[in-house]
Amino acid sequence: MAIRIWHQSFTVLGNLPAYADALDAHFRKVARPDTEVVLHGMHDKTYRTNYPGTDIRHAYLQYLHGQQFVMGGLAAEEQGFDAYAIMSLPEPALRETRSVLDIPVVAYGESSMLTATMLGERMGVLMFIEEMTPQIEENARRVGLAARFGGARYVGFGFNDVLAGYSSPAPLLEKFHVAARAMIRDGVDVIIPGEAPLCVLLARNGINRVDNVPVLDALGATIKMAEAMVDLKRACGVSPARNGYFTAKPPRERINELITLYGMDPLRQQPGTR
Repeated sequence: MAIRIWHQSFTVLGNLPAYADALDAHFRKVARPDTEVVLHGMHDKTYRTNYPGTDIRHAYLQYLHGQQFVMGGLAAEEQGFDAYAIMSLPEPALRETRSVLDIPVVAYGESSMLTATMLGERMGVLMFIEEMTPQIEENARRVGLAARFGGARYVGFGFNDVLAGYSSPAPLLEKFHVAARAMIRDGVDVIIPGEAPLCVLLARNGINRVDNVPVLDALGATIKMAEAMVDLKRACGVSPARNGYFTAKPPRERINELITLYGMDPLRQQPGTR
C-alpha cells in the first residue's frame, strides 16, 4: 500500500533549486517504489538570505521558526499524508509536533542516532553550524544515547561551500575525510552528517564509509524510519502515547483558536512542494 511522506526542511527550498533537486533525486533512490516524498520548505519570507544558519544558531530564533514545523505537521495530517518528516538536525518543535498529530512524526537527528546504535558503539556528528553543538548534545541525551554519543564537531566548511560542492565536490570531500578521521581517532565508529545539505553531498558522491567506519545516510534513515512507523501503525495499530505533559493531545479547535490569536494563520502550509 502506498505511503505519502511530508518532508519539512528548515530551508526555503524555492531559493535553493540545486539542493531541492538533489533532495528529490535522493528520496526517489532511497524510498520504496510506492512511497511518495513531497518536499516542503519554510515560508519564503522566513530568512534574510538563503542561509538559515544565521538565525537557527540562536535558541530563541530557532524556537520562533519552529512554529512552522508544527504548522507543517498540522497541514500534513489535514491533507491526508501518512507520515511527517522533520528533516533538520536540530529537530525544532519535535515534541510539540508529535503531541498534536496522530500520524507518525519522525526526525532527522533522532532517526540517524537510533540507526547508528545498530551499526556501531559510539556515534559522532560532523556539522557546519558549529554554534548548534550544545543543542545536538542535548538531543542525544533526550533520546537516551548520551553514553554512546562521541560529540558534535565542525566539519571544516560551511553552508555555501556545500551548495558550491554540488558541482565541484572534490575539495569538500577531502576536508570531510580529514574531519572524519580525526573523529575516528577519538573513538567514534559511526559518523552522522550533521545538516541535510551535507548528507546529500556525501550521498550523491557515494561516501558511505571512511576507512572502516560507516558514514550514515541520515536522510535515507529518516525516510526508512517513516516507512517503518507507517507500516507498524497499519499492521499493528501502533500509535503515540497520550498521557502526560509531553504527549497529551490538546483539542484541535483550541489549537486553531490560538494559531489565529498569535497571528500565525499565514504560516499554514498549502498543498504543493517547495
